Amino acid sequence: MIISRTPFRLSFAGGGTDLLQFHCEEEGAVLSTALNKYMYITVNKRFDETLRLSYSKTEIHSSVRNIEHPILKYILSKYKPDGGLEIISMADIPSGTGLGSSSSFTVGVLNALKKYLKLQPSPEQLAREACDIEINRLGEPIGKQDQYIAAYGGLQFIRFQPKGQVLVEPVNCSANTKVKLKSSCLLFFTGLTRDSKSVLKEQSEKTNMKRDVLREMAAIAKKMKLVLERDDNLDLFGNLLHEAWVLKKSMASNISNPRIDEWYDRAKRAGALGGKILGAGSGGFLMLFCEPSKQVAVTQELKELKPFQVEFENQGSQIIFEG
Repeated sequence: MIISRTPFRLSFAGGGTDLLQFHCEEEGAVLSTALNKYMYITVNKRFDETLRLSYSKTEIHSSVRNIEHPILKYILSKYKPDGGLEIISMADIPSGTGLGSSSSFTVGVLNALKKYLKLQPSPEQLAREACDIEINRLGEPIGKQDQYIAAYGGLQFIRFQPKGQVLVEPVNCSANTKVKLKSSCLLFFTGLTRDSKSVLKEQSEKTNMKRDVLREMAAIAKKMKLVLERDDNLDLFGNLLHEAWVLKKSMASNISNPRIDEWYDRAKRAGALGGKILGAGSGGFLMLFCEPSKQVAVTQELKELKPFQVEFENQGSQIIFEG
């Protein structure tokens, strides 16, 4: 039995510049961190020759060609493990909440199955293959940041080159700055879940007409990295987060909605400096940047939302059990 553990992520800025429509012509950039909430994948030899796949539903098949789950079907078709096999997924947080769960699933399945087959993939190999599966093979309208932060972990500045190269650069800030960053981030679950594909599809289609906006979003991600590495006053980080959210909302009509805008405005009046809806938008988690002295007031103002405690995660996808 093999068990992999793959972190979810929190993206601060630059989302959208990791879409092929943008970085095929100029460099995209995001600032993201892995979180201590995870996707767990178990791979185990089955007693018979069937394939049993358990995620939000359960499939049992005698042939790979009958598998419904597109990611599992592609991966098992490619690697063709001998005999029966059981793959089970479990997650700390449900899908559709903006924390990159789909890509964490893909990276986690690849890591666990490769270990089962006695392969030793690097983070780069896991991330690159997950991107190829989701974007090129299955045609998902998504970017590359989720796969890379899931595979590498940590607090990363990730650049996407026009020729396809992805450069993962750890943010070189002090331990104290990282603690202050984490302690300034508040997460609230809005209770709204959504399919990110419709949001990302509109955003992808508008890439060329919004190229100036995306260029500024990538620049803000770089400015955030510099703020952290210079150990500057993190109020500037919060203000940049607000600028990035205003720009992101202009990318597509369904990134925000009146309820989200109301929550955000109330949080700002209560003392938050900036924030955003995580992931593609339209629901999931609302992240706010707020100095600790103002957090009680912000939390009380948004008492209809569920606060959610997280820590940053330094490790990417790991094999946590082999036996």
